[in-house]
Amino acid sequence: MSDVVIVRTGVANLASVLAGLRRLGVTPDVTTDPAAVRAAQAVILPGVGAFGAGMAALHEHDLAAPLKERAAAGRPLLSVCLGLQLLASSSDEAPGVPGLGVFDAHVARFPDTVKVPQLGWNKVAPDAGCRLLEPGYAYFANSYRLPEAPAGWSAARAEHGGPFIAALEKGALLACQFHPELSGPWGLALLDRWLTAAREA
Repeated sequence: MSDVVIVRTGVANLASVLAGLRRLGVTPDVTTDPAAVRAAQAVILPGVGAFGAGMAALHEHDLAAPLKERAAAGRPLLSVCLGLQLLASSSDEAPGVPGLGVFDAHVARFPDTVKVPQLGWNKVAPDAGCRLLEPGYAYFANSYRLPEAPAGWSAARAEHGGPFIAALEKGALLACQFHPELSGPWGLALLDRWLTAAREA
């Protein structure tokens, strides 16, 4: 069993995630094997691209069920960028395509009053209840976002056409709309805190 497994979705920049983890001394396995996702101590669901394509890739490899099981059990799971959006129930980007439904929330497109996609650095402001998330600046690349925090999750927020969810956490579950692996020392420190929490879970 590998301690850390990255889900190969086919719609993710694995190179940056792998590089970030290796800077922390972690060498993860990359897999499409549902058994590996169930067995791993910690799992990362990355993603860059479209909601519909991401869900299709998960279903193609029978990965939706083990990911939902991990989240329901509170087992360590880190979701990045599109990975956060896939945890929701639905998205403007793919009408009629159900998400993983880890939380009941709808992902909406940024308003036309701001530049879309959002590309670059933005301030992240965590709620008082956050344990892993700290104030700082993170790198974002997204056209869609979660407007509100789902019930039971602590949230960090950012501003782009109004407030939106920059990240969510609940125990050893961490979901980041930004890319922690591209967010400099602040992002690597967040990854390190999550890995520590995963080992302790």
